Amino acid sequence: MEILDTTLRDGAQCEGISFSLSDKMKIVKALDNFGVDLIEAGNPFSNPKDAEFFKEAKKLRLLRARLVAFGSTRRKGVMAEDDEGLKALIGADTPCVAIFGKCSKMHVQEILKVSLDENIEMVGDTVRFVKSFGKEVIFDAEHFYDGYKDSPEYALKVVEKAILSGADTVCLCDTNGGTMPDEIYAITKDVVGRFGGVRIGTHFHNDTGCAVANACIAVKAGAEHIQGTVNGIGERCGNTDLISVIANLNLKLGIDTSSKIESLTSLSRAVGEISNVAIDKRKPYVGSSAFAHKGGMHIDGVNKLSESFEHVRPESVGNRRRFLLSEVSGKNALLLKLKNISNDVEKDDPILGEILAKLKELEAYGYQFEGADASFELLVKRMMGEFKEHFKLVMYKTNEECPAPEGERNSFAFVKISVGDVCEVSAAQGNGPVNALDTALRKALKVFYPSLEKVELVDYKVRVLDTGSATGSKVRVLIESGTDGKRWTTVGVSTDIIEASWSALVDSIEYYLSKENI
Repeated sequence: MEILDTTLRDGAQCEGISFSLSDKMKIVKALDNFGVDLIEAGNPFSNPKDAEFFKEAKKLRLLRARLVAFGSTRRKGVMAEDDEGLKALIGADTPCVAIFGKCSKMHVQEILKVSLDENIEMVGDTVRFVKSFGKEVIFDAEHFYDGYKDSPEYALKVVEKAILSGADTVCLCDTNGGTMPDEIYAITKDVVGRFGGVRIGTHFHNDTGCAVANACIAVKAGAEHIQGTVNGIGERCGNTDLISVIANLNLKLGIDTSSKIESLTSLSRAVGEISNVAIDKRKPYVGSSAFAHKGGMHIDGVNKLSESFEHVRPESVGNRRRFLLSEVSGKNALLLKLKNISNDVEKDDPILGEILAKLKELEAYGYQFEGADASFELLVKRMMGEFKEHFKLVMYKTNEECPAPEGERNSFAFVKISVGDVCEVSAAQGNGPVNALDTALRKALKVFYPSLEKVELVDYKVRVLDTGSATGSKVRVLIESGTDGKRWTTVGVSTDIIEASWSALVDSIEYYLSKENI
């Protein structure tokens, strides 16, 4: 099975995404290390940034992947050898070139404004021209499925022309993303049956939420080339999500994609970070909740036999199992969770009941620990007498200047802490009181714990818990911190957002210091 990744081309057409040259280089290396066959990197004619990329890409020494330049058939009334777009494609100097051409009568007549016969000749001329340079040619049969449903005869003629002109692969595109799996299967099977000996591929968009299903059913129908993007990013509703497709092909359909599937989670998260797109926790295979268990029966079942509530091993895709603690978890779940914190707790230990009671009390107040493992671990250690306090708060104070002077931070914080018998006072400005408070606290603590310099506040979330109380509502604050590739989350709850934030900040720092054995 051949995999073509178009994250850098079609994925870049996603709203809110703009890859820099550096971003593109990082993604190419990640995809190559993962093991995709082809990387479609952009259109060197229509996009100056893509043209710059292809210049730099000539320096790359890829392990496996082949770079693909993308462009259209020749313009009407222009010889292929005189077409500037095709010259740019050849000049990109990639081993493979993807050419898209229209397969829908409507698009040919209403969008291109050319005759049906001329469109076919444009396809043939273009493929022959590109092949004359020794390039591998992928013909992207644009709007093929819609075109086939309107006029099978014409859509198939276009495909036939591309094949007779030398195309190595014909990729059937559901460009509008509106074709359903049963239609995909029937049409793909027809094309595969008609054109034996030529690799047939597919390219789907996700406008009905069926792109992954369509890719899998197309393979069942005989497709041997799948196009998509990492995390499904792309125009409108996105493209086929290669993360799910590659996992399904390897683990469900028994089809080898020659990918390092055990690195699937890290690839998804790396591209997510580079593209600044948050990964859905519930994303199949690679999301942080994909193997997270909360119900007591589920946790007990997985602990006894993983396949009871897991359809694949989390390790097979580079993910990990998580047990979530809540009011529905029970003692068995708590015990399993505690095994990762302390080996001294047995099933009949009275501390289990005490921790569970405290957990329920805090959750009734508004705390949630299923997404704040660091705070939960600190809670357990405090109750078991295993917690070492690294500092004490003497006082903190925040104030704000509104409106803020132009170009200046508008908040101030003062913090006084003690470490043993030594007190330290610090002050800081920030963009808002929480930022100022965080900065002041870290400034004070760095005197005693210099390694805190490495710790970053990665994310800050506020959830209003009782909206009926308006400005007097209770809030839950989640703070995600990190250093050296490690991440942890802490939680605080109060009717005062500053107090809730302070609680989460303190837990974040205490957790780091405890893990560093300071």
